[in-house]
Amino acid sequence: MLQKIKPFLWFDHQAEEAANFYCSIFKNSKILKVERFPEGAPGPAGSVMIVNFQLEGQEFIALNGGPMFKFTEAISFSISTETQEETDYYWNKLTSGGGQESQCAWLKDKFGLSWQVVPIALNQLLADPDKHKAQRVMQAMLQMKKIDIAGLQRAAQQA
Repeated sequence: MLQKIKPFLWFDHQAEEAANFYCSIFKNSKILKVERFPEGAPGPAGSVMIVNFQLEGQEFIALNGGPMFKFTEAISFSISTETQEETDYYWNKLTSGGGQESQCAWLKDKFGLSWQVVPIALNQLLADPDKHKAQRVMQAMLQMKKIDIAGLQRAAQQA
C-alpha cells in the first residue's frame, strides 16, 4: 500500500548514517533503498543522495542535501511508551553519541532531530478528571527531562 505522506529529512551528509542509527533503535525497521548521486549532480558522483527507510511501519526519506538547512524543535517525532524501561531505552539510545536532553520528554539526537519520548501514563494522568491531581502531575512533569513515571504517580497521589 502506498504511504501518501512520508517525513522527508534533510541532512548535510549523514543520511545513511542517520537511517542506520534509527533502524538500529526501532524494531521492525529496515533500509528500503539507497540512491546515489549520478555524474553531474550537486553531490559527489557515487555518494549517497537519498535513503528510504522504515521505522515501525512508517516510511521516511533522508536526503544528503548539504549544510543549508538544519532541524529545529518546530518539528519532532513523538514515541509513545508503555513502561519506564521502554522510556529509558528510547531516551538513552536517542541521546547516545552526542544527543542532548531537553525538558518535558524532549531531546535532540546526535543529528539535531528532535524527539519526544512520552509514556502513555503521562497523558492518562494529565487527563485525570481530578483537576488538582492533573495539575500536580503537570508541575512534576515540568521539572523533568526524561519522564519518570513513578515520579508522576507520586505527584498524582499527593494530598
